[in-house]
Parts: sequence; C-alpha cells; structure tokens
Amino acid sequence: MARIIRDSNLETRSARGRLRTRSKPYYRSVEPGLHLGYRRPLSGPGKWIARHYIGDQAYQLETVATADDYSDADGMVVLSYRQALAKARERMVARAHHAAGKHGPLTVRDAVEAHLEFMDGHRKSAYDARHRAEAFILPELGNVEVQALTTEQIRKWHSRLAQAPARMRSPKNGKQRYRQLGKDADSIRRRQASSNRNLTQLKAALNAAWREGRTPSDAAWRRVRPFPGADAARTRFLSIEECRRLINASAPAFRRLVQAALATGARYGELCRLQARDFDPDSGTVAISISKTGRSRRIILTSEGVALFRELCAGRASDEILLRRQGGQPWGTSNQAAPMREACLHARISPAVGFHCLRHTWASLAVMAGMPLIVVGKNLGHADTKMVEAHYGHLAPSYMAEAVRKHAPKFGIRPGKITLLR
Repeated sequence: MARIIRDSNLETRSARGRLRTRSKPYYRSVEPGLHLGYRRPLSGPGKWIARHYIGDQAYQLETVATADDYSDADGMVVLSYRQALAKARERMVARAHHAAGKHGPLTVRDAVEAHLEFMDGHRKSAYDARHRAEAFILPELGNVEVQALTTEQIRKWHSRLAQAPARMRSPKNGKQRYRQLGKDADSIRRRQASSNRNLTQLKAALNAAWREGRTPSDAAWRRVRPFPGADAARTRFLSIEECRRLINASAPAFRRLVQAALATGARYGELCRLQARDFDPDSGTVAISISKTGRSRRIILTSEGVALFRELCAGRASDEILLRRQGGQPWGTSNQAAPMREACLHARISPAVGFHCLRHTWASLAVMAGMPLIVVGKNLGHADTKMVEAHYGHLAPSYMAEAVRKHAPKFGIRPGKITLLR
C-alpha cells in the first residue's frame, strides 16, 4: 500500500476552510515529479489538482476532482484528501505507461477517431463530422484522457466556441481566416447552434466509448447541457421577386442549378448527382436515390418544374449528369459558394444567402401557399412532419386558420338566439 503523505493544511475540510483564497493552488509533494494541489475558490467547493513534471522546467496541470468541502466523498466525483492522493498517483502511472507506448488510458482523440471510423462506413455526415472534429474538438481536447475529463472543462470549451467568430474558407496551409463576430441576437444564436453541434459530436464519440466499456463513467459530459433555444426555426427565405432576380443574375450554368433547386427543394448534393434517367416525365417526378438520410424518394414537380427537367434531359444519355459547371465538369463540394455570392450581389439580395436557402425558400413558400406539412415533408425527404413543423410551421397561419374553420365542431349557435337556462 502506498504511503499516506500527511498535510495538516489539506487533510480535513476544516483545515482547508482556514486557507486564504488565491489563484495558485496549495501544493503537497507526493512523488518525484508529482504534486497534489488544492485550489480554493471564492465560493463553492475547492478542486484537487495534480501537477505533473514533464521536463525542461515545465509542468502540466490536471483537475482530479472536486474536494469534499461541502459534500461527502463519493470516490469518483467528490474526493477526500486520501482519495485525491490515490487518484493523483493512479494518473501518474497511467501517463507514464502512455508515454512508454504501452496500451494506456483512452484519450479524446482515440475516442473521436474510433467514432469517425464508424461514421465513414455508416453515416452520410462523416465528412462534416471529421471537419468539425479536426477544427474544433481535437486541437483543445484531443490529448486529454477521457477518464480525466471534467464537466467544467467541457463547459468552458463549449462556451468558448460559442463566443469565437465563425471560420471562413482559407488557403491551403495558409492562415485561418474568420468572419466578423456579430453582436446581434441572430448572430449569437447561430454561434451557439454551431457550438451545440460540436458538443453533440463530442458526446456521441464519448458515449460510444463508454458503451463499449472503454471508460468507467459518462458523468462528466452527461452534465453539460446545450445552449437552449439556439436551434430556433430558420426564417430566412427569398420572396418570389427575389428568386426571379437571383435566377436572372446567375451565370448560365449556375442558373440551371438555381432553377432546379427552386423547382425541387432538393439539397445541393442531391442535385449534383441527378442523372437523366432520374426524371420521369410521365409521373412528373424526379427520383433521389442517394440522400443525406440514406432514404430514397421521389420529388413531385409542378408543370413549370416538369418543363425545366424536360429541357435539361433533352438529348442526354440516361446515365448522363444533368447539371454541370461551365466547362462541363460536375458540380463538386463547395463549388456553389462563390457563384451564389456573386449572384446575390448582382441580384441585390442583402444580406446574401447560401445555396441551402433555396431549399428553405421552396418549403417556406409552399407552406405559406397552404401545402399540407406532411406533403412538404415528403417532398423534402423527412420521415415525418417534426422537422417541417420546427422550421416552417410558424409560416402557415392562413393554412391553420382555414383548417380550424373547416374542421372544428359547429354547434348551430347564432347571435341573438341564445337561451339562458334557469
């Protein structure tokens, strides 16, 4: 059994209560290269800190757990002085094994990489997930051992992401560029929504590791809650007049892509994969065989949409891609961003919108025209109306009023014909 290192200032909660509040922890040497520290805050319980010597006169700090200043020690989240000593020694041994190349403790990087490997084979969103992990999760949390993660550490990371400006596309191997950080309510909501998505991905990777028994507890990240109300309904969409200006302002090849998006409400990736055989002129539909959700569907077209796709398919082989760039190359990842910005500028659409707004535009205008939400959802590729109600349900007051007046019960009540019962 390891020797208990005595310290009259740290062993009891009453002794720790007499310590002066300061930012620097009170340290006690435990082993060569290892100190156990206690940080006393202005309010609330203190924290046990392990300080590891990593060479070149440098140390690395690690929060071990909360001290039992107010609550009784539970051996996991709240630790007594003796339990904190044992935990610090355990962490020192695990770090030494990891540095020596032995099968050591699981890091956040290990958990995230394993989850990304799973997504590569099972999820359409693997590309976006990898980008988010490399940009937002791994730089700050990648080398942290999962067992050493704390709720406070994840909360601070989550909060910092929400307060940071959005990243912009930057030159390869060049300096990362950022958008100007907006202070209005919608800009704050968007940053919080983005931070929530990163938190969701981190939790998914850590939960997978926990379910597989690679870490003993999920308490640290289970306590972290996303920002409330950040995923509010999207309200930005174009009017009919703005759509016409956008079409007229687009370059010829891009104009076809814009028209197809407004005629179908399909995603950019779905439009890029369309072949001539996907259009059925007899039923007036376009088949989407590969979608984000993995479900195939048929999009019902209006007569205007049918005429557009007849023109696109004229003289094309059945396996030929319908929509191509100016030089004949297929549209690829993010190829739509620059021509969309240019078209918005020439069409005097301010603030400029992204290509995905065309999908919201189709759905929003359809809902406001009275199309049932279930029909909108089916054409968009949703399994039910939940997503449609969340994003577009507020746009249908006239449809709701008409439905209520048509289907609500009627009792034959007429003004001036009411008889009072005595």
